Amino acid sequence: MRFAGPMQIQRIDLDQPGDLLTGLHATYLAASGDDPGPLVPTRAFAWLVRTGGPGRRAEAWAASENGEVVGGYGLAFPQSENTHLGRLFPLVVRPERRGRGLGSALLRHAVDRVRAEGRRLLLAESPATGTGERFARAQGMTVAVAEARRVLDLRSADWTAFERMLPQVDGYRLDRWTGPAAPELYTDLAALMAGMNDAPRDGDVEALDYDVERVRLREESLALTGDDCYTVIARRASDGAPAGYTRIRLLADRSSDWGHQEDTTVLAEHRGRRLGLLLKLANLLWLREREPGIGRIITWNATSNAHMLAINEALGFRVLDEWNEWRLPVGPRR
Repeated sequence: MRFAGPMQIQRIDLDQPGDLLTGLHATYLAASGDDPGPLVPTRAFAWLVRTGGPGRRAEAWAASENGEVVGGYGLAFPQSENTHLGRLFPLVVRPERRGRGLGSALLRHAVDRVRAEGRRLLLAESPATGTGERFARAQGMTVAVAEARRVLDLRSADWTAFERMLPQVDGYRLDRWTGPAAPELYTDLAALMAGMNDAPRDGDVEALDYDVERVRLREESLALTGDDCYTVIARRASDGAPAGYTRIRLLADRSSDWGHQEDTTVLAEHRGRRLGLLLKLANLLWLREREPGIGRIITWNATSNAHMLAINEALGFRVLDEWNEWRLPVGPRR
């Protein structure tokens, strides 16, 4: 596709991405210049663009002008459930190239690719205010799920209060580890991750099918993205049945002081016992003991997830900014 000036959109060969993928990541960094949170580093960005994440197939496209990448997008297609949709990450244009129709051209190109795959829904995300929000609304997108990023500053946290808050939950024990889970834990993790399907989502998005294969790919991705993690699970003491799970992810080389609070879930039959609070506090206290260089923890929650928001606010997480997941219905290919 060509438009004003010597510019074209070309597919990135994800087996030999070379300068195009490097340029797409540089464009993402430039476009995210005022983001107050941690940005996706090179290694993790390359993995996301190449794979789209476990259970997905991905492709990426770069818009170049005079040999320089000035925009582009990544597109992931789920392969088991949600085979009716595609997910954008990222869709970006260098700030100095905005206002020339490049973003609109990239989105039209992505919509054509979604149609070519026989899919009918495109999902994307952006901050709830600013350039991304204005662009999404101008393109006819509507909000699927409203989310917020919250941050816990570990440097000023009241650790004595955390220790006092740590609940005693009879009938359960905690297991913990760092790094990828051992294969013998995959079955339990699959059962626990299925509990995340209770989280708010767009009504046109299906629950994820967490099986051992998906868990295996997820655990193996840690090494591929250059990440490490601290994980705690709760088990019923009487029979060892998995009951709850939480994980904090951080860069393996510790080149950033950010940690990411990933999924926390308690299976339905074990709720109402304060296991969620126990899991998060136990993991935070362990992280503080082992990782004094980690200064901030960031987490995402749907604004409608009242239970998890209450736990995070009790721990001292404060709103950093708000984001939207956007939806764009895609008609059949003409």
